[in-house]
Amino acid sequence: MIKKMEQMNDVLGEVNGSLKLLNERYPEQMKAFGSFMRSAEKEGTLSHKSKELISIALSVAKHCRWCIAFHVKNALDAGATEEEIMETCFVAALMGGGPSLMYTQLVVKALDDFKGSG
Repeated sequence: MIKKMEQMNDVLGEVNGSLKLLNERYPEQMKAFGSFMRSAEKEGTLSHKSKELISIALSVAKHCRWCIAFHVKNALDAGATEEEIMETCFVAALMGGGPSLMYTQLVVKALDDFKGSG
């Protein structure tokens, strides 16, 4: 029997809850990581949207459902289209093989769950 796939809004909630807890317990480390993340993701030679698409590809290739939820939402908020996001996923699957292709279903689920929730 196929288990119903969890809602990606719930997964995103897990991410936000985990980050909040880590910030409370380890503020120094999380401040440093947050600073690095903001620096790496800001507009530069690559647009913020391009960087979010790269993050989606890496999330799929590394099989991280939390990262997928986080970066699909951020990519949509940055103006990425469903077509751009899915093209990104197929490049990740090309490089990561069948297991990465299987994680693409989470991206599709995230797109369905996040549409219109910007």
